[in-house]
Amino acid sequence: MYNAPSYAPPTTTRTMTMDDVVMKGFIVLAVILASAGTAWYLGWGIGIGIGAALVALVLGLIVSFTQRPNPALVLGYALFEGVFLGVISSYFNARFPGIVLQAVLGTMMAFLGTLAVYSLKIFRPTPKFTKFVIGAAFAALGLILVNFIASFFVDGGLGLRSGGPLAIAFSVGMILLGCFFLLLDFDQINEGVRAGVPEKFSWLMAFGLALSLVWIYLEVLRLLSYFSGDD
Repeated sequence: MYNAPSYAPPTTTRTMTMDDVVMKGFIVLAVILASAGTAWYLGWGIGIGIGAALVALVLGLIVSFTQRPNPALVLGYALFEGVFLGVISSYFNARFPGIVLQAVLGTMMAFLGTLAVYSLKIFRPTPKFTKFVIGAAFAALGLILVNFIASFFVDGGLGLRSGGPLAIAFSVGMILLGCFFLLLDFDQINEGVRAGVPEKFSWLMAFGLALSLVWIYLEVLRLLSYFSGDD
């Protein structure tokens, strides 16, 4: 997502504007929210949620690795990701009433705070920073996989998701990593607008923002659950 392809738009192609990205971003988020609300309202079970998550993962990987701004794939990802979020959010809210609203507000604060940092030029991503963030993401996903495998042999695995101090620190780190990805998203959008990339690439930018926001939301939701107690 952050190794942008080389663009050579023909002179007749309309170039991407910030408004294009905002509009596509709202469309993608609307699809996510609509499908999430539907899944929650209909009370779909965890099996449907897992299936939807797997489909969203496949579609997300296709978009990420092909780097092609395909609206159908992006909206398909949003649809299935929304179903997963609706199922998992309903599950968490049933155990910890009100936690979903708190997680949504926390995600909004993280987005606005990161946007302010970028807009005020407090920090701008560098090539080294980009490599660090991508490397950290692979390392984090690797740790999650190892933790999952270890949980079959040791209760709680490595303790990354058990609710203890290590789990809290890991979730905080994952939230920060999600904010770092938002910084990369903002920078990629800004550079794309300045470079005059074709308008259709606004779908790819909106997809990147959605990925980062979903990442942050899930981690904020998990972090809040550690402090909510389980009566």
